[in-house]
Amino acid sequence: MKFVLYKDKGGEWRWRFKAANGNIICVSSEGYTSKQSAQNSIESVKKGIPDAPVIEE
Repeated sequence: MKFVLYKDKGGEWRWRFKAANGNIICVSSEGYTSKQSAQNSIESVKKGIPDAPVIEE
């Protein structure tokens, strides 16, 4: 599994999280003006995953 950092058509930084088979598991919900901000978002997701609850709606 891996995070893929890229620039979208509008020139903003975004990320995708891909499974080993290449399927996209999740994506950034917003674009970032700086690469560092997008990387910070990735780090935030990485830190929060182990404690994230599963909620049925």
